[in-house]
Amino acid sequence: MSFNTSLSGINAANSDLNVTANNIANVNTTGFKESRAEFADLFSYTTYGLSRNAIGAGVKVSNVAQQFSQGNIDPTGRSLDFAIDGEGFFTVNKNGNTLYTRAGNFQTDNQGYVVTPDGARLQVFAPNAGGAGFDVGRLSDLQLLTTDSPPAQTGLVNLMVTLPGNASPPVTSPFDPADPNSYNDSSGGVTVYDSLGVSHVQTSYFVKTPGANAWEMHNYVDGVRVGDPVTLQFSDNGALLAPANGRVTLDPYTPSTGAGVLSLDLDLTGSTQYGEKFALRDVRQDGYAAGKLNEISIAADGVVFARYSNGADAPLGQVALTTFNNPQGLQPQGNNLWAGSHVSGSPRTGVPGSSDFGQIHSGALES
Repeated sequence: MSFNTSLSGINAANSDLNVTANNIANVNTTGFKESRAEFADLFSYTTYGLSRNAIGAGVKVSNVAQQFSQGNIDPTGRSLDFAIDGEGFFTVNKNGNTLYTRAGNFQTDNQGYVVTPDGARLQVFAPNAGGAGFDVGRLSDLQLLTTDSPPAQTGLVNLMVTLPGNASPPVTSPFDPADPNSYNDSSGGVTVYDSLGVSHVQTSYFVKTPGANAWEMHNYVDGVRVGDPVTLQFSDNGALLAPANGRVTLDPYTPSTGAGVLSLDLDLTGSTQYGEKFALRDVRQDGYAAGKLNEISIAADGVVFARYSNGADAPLGQVALTTFNNPQGLQPQGNNLWAGSHVSGSPRTGVPGSSDFGQIHSGALES
């Protein structure tokens, strides 16, 4: 009997060493969580229970408990490396089974899906059809777009200028865009885009008129006049009075590229007349050409963006995190994956940064 009691201690100590050895072996495993051997004493029971002076029969390993404490977050600079700062697990799907992991060293497979090294697909909340928000009631695989970003036609050009208050009417009349002596200044040409993503040049020419604080603006696209001259009127302190809302609607322009009609509005809000020099203070337009995929980035709230060479961003999904009432009840599956169990409780899935879910760090891994 005493030999068996001693042997149980040896076996328990050996199990403890095995747990420690496994922890040491995985010291560089991304997202690994150390285990702790927990022990319980043994007594030999009879149908009559135990006497007060019963002698124990040794020791046993009662549990090998996972320790889900926060690891250090180490920057890697790689766009598909994600780290969770706080509570929660990445939710993945492997062959139809929902599993969980803290290891964020993701990659892409041959179909563009974001997967763990052993092929489990990262789960996200897909964007709503209308483009506003995400469908938090449905999980889907995260797939990176491999197609080009489609172009967007320009509809609005923001043009903020300062016209010189001491300007005189040009020496040459009438206005001719080919004759710089027939106008005072120009916007220099703004690149705009048609529905096919082909670029065109929109230019505004400013001509001082004999009237007090009055100017004419002549507008062209690719050298073609688009609309009659527009009168700009300023107050005696240089503020824009007309057009009243600062907006100028140009006549439609039909490109030769086969694209649809290009209809442009100019927003002159903030334009002024004072000083002695012309200044182009702001030029912006809301269109862009087709673009190539440059990078994938993820925000702290888990929204994954595809960023394109044309400056467009496309949300691909929002990373779904999952927590449990008892994470120590999760069943290890190997490859840094865990499965839910009755002991762990029901999974609760949500978005990063909300409730008791941690935030996502992109370009970093949890050690």
